[in-house]
Amino acid sequence: MTTRAPVSLNDQEIADVRSWVIHEDASVIAFAKPAGLSSQGGRIQAHTLDDLLWAFGRSNGKRPELVHRLDRDTSGVILAAKTKPAAGFLGKAIQARRLTKTYLALVSAAPEPREGDINVPLIRQEIGRESYMRVAAFDARGAQGSRSRYRTLSSSEEGALVELQPYTGRMHQLRVHMAHIGRPLIGDVRYGGALTAGGRAAPRLMLHAAALRFPHPDGGERTVLADPPEDFTALATAMGLETP
Repeated sequence: MTTRAPVSLNDQEIADVRSWVIHEDASVIAFAKPAGLSSQGGRIQAHTLDDLLWAFGRSNGKRPELVHRLDRDTSGVILAAKTKPAAGFLGKAIQARRLTKTYLALVSAAPEPREGDINVPLIRQEIGRESYMRVAAFDARGAQGSRSRYRTLSSSEEGALVELQPYTGRMHQLRVHMAHIGRPLIGDVRYGGALTAGGRAAPRLMLHAAALRFPHPDGGERTVLADPPEDFTALATAMGLETP
């Protein structure tokens, strides 16, 4: 589908990206992205998932294209379109907020109340070469409306496993919203998350995209699921939490 210059991949990279496929049909392909892999761009001189999609390139020079992104340290479901019509259809579906994204996250204490909505505007700030999102007043210039839902699934003296759903798609939205209610995600250095939990170091930002429900270009809806990876479940277990 994309006609830009191909990226050269080695056999291991091709095998890796193919092993991450969790759904594929004529129009879309979904992956369980590992943590530590950038979706696109980034400053680390390494191949991104977008680069690795050349493993699915066709003889006409076209290849699938990502229709949304995940932060580099977030694991889980990410979707690509295999055709130009599918990309256009999904792009419009995203603009219309017809995709339902469900995440799992670890925090140091159960939220109070244990479930609820967070509806606070966010504003983007540039500090040096880094971009941050901050909570803003509703009438602040440049503020963007942002809403998320959270629900506590399991809790212990060591922390909690929460389910998160963003109703809007702002950068770092779930991370900033949870920090706003005093429950930053474990491993989230940027927004004040704890670096240890359950007696061990957090290996990364403890955020996992567990499910994605979307209208399919060929009709109907599909739901794609990705199990939490071992680093996530191991830390949850150390915290005395049950994972789905």
